[in-house]
Amino acid sequence: MRDLKDHRLLEQKHWFSLFNPRQRQEALMLFDVFIHCKDWDTFVSNAAYFRQRMNEGEFVYALYVAVIHSPLAEHVVLPPLYEVTPHLFTNSEVIEAAYRAKQTQTPGKFQSSFTGTKKNPEQRVAYFGEDIGMNTHHVTWHMEFPFWWQDSYSHHLDRKGENFFWVHHQLTVRFDAERLSNYLDPVGELHWDKPIVQGFAPHTTYKYGGQFPSRPDNVDFEDVDGVARIRDLLIVESRIRDAIAHGYIVDRAGNRIDIMNERGINVLGDIIESSMYSPNVQYYGALHNTAHIVLGRQADPHGKYALPPGVLEHFETATRDPSFFRLHKYMDNIFKEHKDSLPPYTVEDLKFNEVSVDKVSIDGQLETFFEDFEYSLINAVDDTQEIADVAISTYVPRLNHKDFSFNIDISNNGGEALATIRIFAWPHRDNNGIEYTFDEGRWNAIELDKFWVKRKYFTSVPGTNHIVRKSSESAVTVPDVPSFETLFEKTKEALGGADSGLTEFESATGIPNRFLLPKGNEQGLEFDLVVAVTDGAADAALDGLHENTEFNHYGAHGKYPDNRPHGYPLDRKVPDERVFEDLPNFGHIQVKVFNHGEHIHH
Repeated sequence: MRDLKDHRLLEQKHWFSLFNPRQRQEALMLFDVFIHCKDWDTFVSNAAYFRQRMNEGEFVYALYVAVIHSPLAEHVVLPPLYEVTPHLFTNSEVIEAAYRAKQTQTPGKFQSSFTGTKKNPEQRVAYFGEDIGMNTHHVTWHMEFPFWWQDSYSHHLDRKGENFFWVHHQLTVRFDAERLSNYLDPVGELHWDKPIVQGFAPHTTYKYGGQFPSRPDNVDFEDVDGVARIRDLLIVESRIRDAIAHGYIVDRAGNRIDIMNERGINVLGDIIESSMYSPNVQYYGALHNTAHIVLGRQADPHGKYALPPGVLEHFETATRDPSFFRLHKYMDNIFKEHKDSLPPYTVEDLKFNEVSVDKVSIDGQLETFFEDFEYSLINAVDDTQEIADVAISTYVPRLNHKDFSFNIDISNNGGEALATIRIFAWPHRDNNGIEYTFDEGRWNAIELDKFWVKRKYFTSVPGTNHIVRKSSESAVTVPDVPSFETLFEKTKEALGGADSGLTEFESATGIPNRFLLPKGNEQGLEFDLVVAVTDGAADAALDGLHENTEFNHYGAHGKYPDNRPHGYPLDRKVPDERVFEDLPNFGHIQVKVFNHGEHIHH
């Protein structure tokens, strides 16, 4: 309140970036107010009061994070960010058309297309990095697990560092699978002493603050004034890799923290990001957060041109820039160095009593297609009392897949057992048609699902325990977020006594279900599909998991249900794949993912 009265807060109608320290501090002051509200009325009244007075971006950020984390708002469904701040998700050409529609009072539906032209091979995978749902997933995850989080706000975020590794690892391997679907090589890693080969012209505009900066091809990294020198990033990287080679991290008091175990990845994630959980930020720095700013500012590293922040300085827009995936490939390889230093699993580690996987198959063809998806742009244009709103929306092609199911036959000669079923897939060959070894493949594995089953197995006859799991049930994915309009309608119905039917949308943290499968191609892109059935009693961090259909893989509330490291049992190096070939509780088949160029138009 004092800063507000002294006019020290960022004015309205100005861009907001979480990576700007002062703007972040202001948004967090507001978050602090929300998270400490004792009851619903106080929460809502504070929100209404500050909505009139705070910068719009700071307000939206503080409110979203508070709703995600406050026990008062546990069942609140947040509207999709691409309808709240459409500028961050929509190309400038469409935004301009929206303004014209408002000025001339003509309702309009405008077609959005992806940035760039066919002359740029990166254009072939723009449907992934520019997807509104993928961007929503990325920004929401960073709201569930903010780097600035301190437990004094309300609760501890379980396995936050490891989750940081895993969610970005999955984005990276999924992006590579999309590239292979489009006859492109997997991305190479970015490095500080090499040029940034891929330029980027975002075709996006701030609502307040002009165009997002562009970057030409083949730019050499430059120091960014007031943020970081490139040599400092190299030093921080070498300290982190040193810790991996030693197998321990040194905390601020000079004590060693052993990382040569399955929890080491968690500490490493806290250090690399870095979050407030980092045991020694003085020494290990903030490699990931600094890198985002440094890469985002390469268009104006010395602040000569007063450009606003780049796309990499917002989680909403970061994945649009192809260099995002190259930056994360670089981080991912540092994590891999640690994972590869751990002892490989043995057959003894992995086998599960008397349980075996007899058969794995797929119901239905694995086939993807594109379809037009419409969302409202009413928030993109300025609002005045005098001029009435008109219906303005855009539609954009989005990947989706036809429904399919996993069929898994399990036999068990032991008694009743709780089992964890883990399903992964990785591309069978690289872009040159060379088969991946098991060890190369498993690091590129896309997590498709993870769930628990409990069965009394009366018989050991194969095929009697038949499990069918639908693609729509996947625990790593979430459905499309309902639009503002749908939320208004459902709320009206609920006030009239109907069931709101919104429970499945309470958590938006997860990959959009439409992206469960990579695109594939006309010939059918070959994948290795593996199913690991592991000991649920040893895996489970919570009781009753087999009864829980709502378990969301990425959510931040309470304890993470699976005790095993993310990616288990494929998370460690496999010097000898016979370990897996001889494992009865491991099924491995080849499948193909097809895309026949189908596009369902609006």
